[in-house]
Amino acid sequence: MYCGAFLSSYRDREISIGTVIAVNGKGGTGKTTIAGLIVSELIRRKKGSILAIDADPNSCFAGSLGVKDPATIVGICEEISGHMDKIPSGVTKDRFIEMKVQESLTETKDFDLLVMGAPEGPGCYCYVNNLLREIIGRITRGYDYTVIDNAAGMEHISRRTSGDISKLLVVSDYSIPGVRAAKKIYKLAKTLKTRIGGAYLILNRVSGSLSLLKDEISATGMDMAGEVPYSAKLVEWNISDKPIFALCDKAVTAAITGIFDKFTENLQCP
Repeated sequence: MYCGAFLSSYRDREISIGTVIAVNGKGGTGKTTIAGLIVSELIRRKKGSILAIDADPNSCFAGSLGVKDPATIVGICEEISGHMDKIPSGVTKDRFIEMKVQESLTETKDFDLLVMGAPEGPGCYCYVNNLLREIIGRITRGYDYTVIDNAAGMEHISRRTSGDISKLLVVSDYSIPGVRAAKKIYKLAKTLKTRIGGAYLILNRVSGSLSLLKDEISATGMDMAGEVPYSAKLVEWNISDKPIFALCDKAVTAAITGIFDKFTENLQCP
């Protein structure tokens, strides 16, 4: 069982003032880039403390934020599950695991980062997994904003027993198949036990009119947050190995600003 699937259940949201933003989309749509740009916008606006969670095992969210070789939750699972007998004397298993999770948190000047990671092999870490839900939930409640780069199939959300997301942002490329895929992702999200405060569609790499996609966009059932134009500078950034904060493109920045304003209108936790 992939321990990264047990992303925080975000329990006890009634005591939390934080906003949870989950960014989703099929592979290749640029969802990781959008998630990074959302983090950048939060930093620019000085909105408060930020936790970025890389919850996609195939994602490069950490790299896009300029963090190299971060520790992972999966690594903690694999390390602890096989060495329960090596827990220091006088320290409970629960406390030991929580200490390890805290150690895996990457802290920067502007944000903190938690990386779920990808499993290197099969295994079941049931005890550790269940505890991780509670631990990571406590961690996220300490931040004003949590931005999750989520797996396309909603795995991390779907395997929770309960939980809330303030805003779900589904990213699509500029195509009919892309918008239809976004519709399927939102349809899946609505079947889960996770409460969603609002769902928004973001079109990425737009290079023409949206008129041909109007009916498809309407059929998704999501509000349109906005569109990010095709950008040669963004293409160059993708092959530069530089953090997203190094991107200098006024059109993209303006688009993200508008998108942020749209999905944070009358923002309320669900």
